[in-house]
Formats: sequence, C-alpha cells, structure tokens
Amino acid sequence: MQSSSFLPTDHLTLPDHPGVYKYFNEENELIYVGKAKSLKKRVSSYFNKSSGINRKTRKMVTEIRRIEITLVDSEFDALLLENNLIKKSHPKYNILLRDDKTYPYLLLTKENFPRIFPTRKMIPRKGTYYGPFASVRAMNTVLDLIRELFTIRTCKLDLSPYQIAEGKYKVCLEYHIGNCQGPCVGHQHEADYLKDLEQAKHILKGNLGVAKAHFKQEMQNHAENLEFEKAQRMKEKLASLENYQAKSLVASPSINNLDVCTIVSDEKNSYVNYMRVKNGSLITSKNVELKKKLDESDEQLLLTALIRLQDQFQSDAEEVLLNIELTEPIEGLNVFMPKIGDKKKLIELSLKNAYYYKKEKALLQGVNQDKKDRVIRQLQHDLNLPDIPDHIECFDNSNIQGTNPVASMVCFLNGKPAVKEYRHYHIKSVVGPDDYASMKEVVGRRYRRLLDEGKPMPKLIVIDGGKGQLSSAVEALKELGVYGQMPIIGIAKRLEEIYFPGDSYPVHIDKKSESLRLLQRIRDEAHRFAITFHRNVRSKNAFGTQLTAIPGIGKNTADSLLSHFKSVKKISEASEQEIAEVIGASRAKKLIAWKQKNKGA
Repeated sequence: MQSSSFLPTDHLTLPDHPGVYKYFNEENELIYVGKAKSLKKRVSSYFNKSSGINRKTRKMVTEIRRIEITLVDSEFDALLLENNLIKKSHPKYNILLRDDKTYPYLLLTKENFPRIFPTRKMIPRKGTYYGPFASVRAMNTVLDLIRELFTIRTCKLDLSPYQIAEGKYKVCLEYHIGNCQGPCVGHQHEADYLKDLEQAKHILKGNLGVAKAHFKQEMQNHAENLEFEKAQRMKEKLASLENYQAKSLVASPSINNLDVCTIVSDEKNSYVNYMRVKNGSLITSKNVELKKKLDESDEQLLLTALIRLQDQFQSDAEEVLLNIELTEPIEGLNVFMPKIGDKKKLIELSLKNAYYYKKEKALLQGVNQDKKDRVIRQLQHDLNLPDIPDHIECFDNSNIQGTNPVASMVCFLNGKPAVKEYRHYHIKSVVGPDDYASMKEVVGRRYRRLLDEGKPMPKLIVIDGGKGQLSSAVEALKELGVYGQMPIIGIAKRLEEIYFPGDSYPVHIDKKSESLRLLQRIRDEAHRFAITFHRNVRSKNAFGTQLTAIPGIGKNTADSLLSHFKSVKKISEASEQEIAEVIGASRAKKLIAWKQKNKGA
C-alpha cells in the first residue's frame, strides 16, 4: 500500500484505482474516511455535482482542505482498511455504529494445564481468546457445556512440573465430586489433559461435529474393550452435546460456516441484525443501531456494519447472506441474497430480529419521552402552574461566615440539566453574610441580563430557601417589572416545603411524587454547583493572599498566575521555567524559594 496527499482542487489527478480516501479540515483534523473502487471517480463526485447532494454532505465538502489516499489491491481490502481507520479515529462525518459495550470472551490461558474462564479484558500475551459473545448468558451456556463434557481445572494454582513434584498442593472439592482429575497432585498427566482441551477448542470455535465424532469414537472404543461404564459416560456426553446443538439449530446441519446480515431503516437510523451460523447452529446473534451522517444508502450502511461486526466477532465465514442486492459484486467478499430454501429462512429470521430491535428502540425512545413529559406535567398539576415547566431555573447562595460569598443558577430543560446554561456569580453589592440581599442581587442580575439580550424567561423559578430568600427574589423581579410573568417558588430543606409568594402556608407534595423528586434534584444540583464554586474561590483567594505576602509579588502577579495555570495545584506543580514564562525570571525565583521554604516547613 502507498499513501499520497492532495488538495481538493487536484481531485481529477487522483488514480483510477481501488483505495481509501481521507478528508482533513483546516485544523488538520480527520473528518471523513471513505472507500472506493475508483478513487478518481468517487472523490470527484463530491466536487463535481451541484445537485443531488444533501445539506450535510455539502457542509462537509466546504470543510475539506486536504485529501489523503491509500491505494489497495481490491475493493474488499478498501472495506477492511476503512473499517480500521474509522475505529481508530472516529471521524465526525462517518457512520456511527452505536455499540459501546465491552463484550465477554472465554480465555484459554498459556500455562501448564491451561484454564478456560470468562473475561472482558483482552491481553493477548495471556492466551487465546474466543468470542466475543453477544451476551453473558450465551457465554455461560458454552462454558457450562465444556465443564460438563471435560475435566478442565478451575483453580489458579501454578501447576509447573517443579511445583507438582514438590508436593505443595492437596486435591480440592472439585476433585472429589469428579469435576477435576487432580493434576495438582500428579493424578493426571498433562498430555491427557491437553487431549480433552483440544476437543474443548473445537466447541469454542463452533465446530461441534468434530467433538461429536470424538465422543462417538471413544464410546465405540470403550465398548469394544468391554469397558461399558466408560462407554456409557461417553454416550451421556454425546447426548449432552447433541442436546446443546439441537437447542441452537436454526437450519439444516448441512449449512456450514456462514454469516447473515440484514438491515431495516428509517429517516435517521438503521438497524442491523448479524448472525453467525455453523453446522446449522446459531452461535452468535447481535443487533446494532447505526446513525446516518450523510444520507448513506442501505447498501453502504449494511456493508459498513457487516465488516465491523465480522471483525468484532472474528468471523471466518465462507459466505454472507444479505437481504438487499449489492449494485456491484465486491471482489473478496462472497455475498448473495437467497430467494428460496433454508438460507432464505435464515434471512427471514434475521429480518425478524432487526424489525423487533427497531420497534424496541422506538418504544424505548417513546417511553423516555413520555416519562419526561409525565414528570413535568405532574409538576404543573401539583403546583397549579399555567404552563408546562419545561424551562426551570434554580438559585442558591454559598458562603462560610460571610467569606467569599458566591451564588449559582442551574437550568433544567424538559426535566434534564442543561449544563451549558449554568451560571455562577460573585456577590458584588453585599457586605457580610446576608443571604437575602445576595439572593436579590443574583436574581436581579440574571433576569436583567435576559431582558437586555431578549432571551426567553423560564417557566418556573426555584429559590433554594424559605420565605426570606423567596421574598428577596420577588423584590428583584418587581424592580425589573417582570414579577407575575413567570411562577416563582421557594423550597425549604428541612421539611421539603414549597412556598409561593404571599402564602402563609406551604404547599405539601407527596414525598413519593416524581415531581417532588425533580424539584429536589434541581435544588441539590444548584447547591452542589454553588459549593464547588465557593471552594474554588476560597482556595484561590487563600493562595492569592499567601502569594501577595511574598516581596515583589503583588495582586496582579498572583492574578496572572491563577489565570494562566487555572488552579492552585497546577501552580504548585509548575517548574521555575514555566512560572518564569508568565511572571518573569526574577519573580519566579522568589516564588520557587518561597515554595521550597514552605514545603520544608
């Protein structure tokens, strides 16, 4: 493979050859990766077409500043390379396969008398990994089968020949109940142990036919030697294996080693079902959701999902069944769309799963939306509000013995925190610990700002405190001339009482009500935000006071340090050279000397 770089204006000079193209923006950030049978034709199509391109694609094209290409031997190689690049870089305009789970594997360890156990972490040096499994239940079913058929040890002992010869171990309960043959005390030779392990590997790979043939042969050998009890045990193991295969059988056993991948779509998303079938048995089934980015076709989405899922589940399938026809065959990828027979039934089964997954996602989104609407509608009912409170703002003050007074405002939209709308305030006009005056100041500043900027007012204002804080907030609204335009309440911490302005008695909401829990959550979030801000301010001020006590370092120098390093901790960890770049070499030496002196003290 070879790579080259081009400007967008050079797209006509690209080679007429299979490969992968990468688009970079002005910040040299990778924004899109694509594959092509002909790089020249595919890339040029982005710049030559004036119609038929959707808005999102046109926006992407305007951001392209550099094109990088990599030539490959076939379109299938381009598919694989594209998949690897997308997984590595996550370009913002590429299809997003929504699947951030860590899947379970079965690990066959590299050690004397190897073990098989489940794990979610892949560390290649530890052994061979089989999977991933689409669910823990599916993995445990396979693991239970292996432990039923073979005497594989489950202990973590070091079974090196030296340790066994030293006689350091004793047999455990697993030996006494017949699940282990006692290799730890030399009752089983490693060669015999590894014979069982070879058959277990076939089951892990889904090759049940090999394991079945092994047990049949062992059963016959024991019968010929008149070892009928051993022959009976082999027969029982064969029956267990056949029972497991019968439960997972979805097609004729003659259908061997293929993948099935189907897709159903709506305007914004696509839903893909992927199945692996070996000897007619379904060994993996996985549903994924893909978020469309540039109005991709179902064919493009399906191929993207297929390559990623085959890579993820380490597929060695000889052929792939799809529910849509490809416009052109892809060299190296043996795919087709069956019309009749068992393979057609597999497509129908996969599509059934894909449609069910789509329906399940739609229901889940609907349930989540209904729940959000239900809670804020319940709040509207409980507080007798004129409008649905889909925009709530809550205020809280924070000070300790009157020092560093600050306040916070948090915003919730549709019952969810809108973090970008959060605000914190330094109290400017109040001297000493006066919560009422502080509340009046910040409420006035907040809504004077909204009025000046012409931004919408909230549907509900929540004040963290009782009647006093609520009255102060009301005064601020009256001075602005907006009192009565939106509801305002106070929530007292002790009994979770809700106060309206002018009411002598509080409103009590059922303690188990979702609407009260929402108000409590909003109040707690405002308190958390205020406390965090107060701690930061107090820490900076304390450090700033210490800094200004150093000869030659004044308030402006201390402010410069805090502005540059952002936190007291980073200043304390900075080197003399880093500090000198901000405040000069002379002051930096004084600060370092002071730090060392205080550290020693």
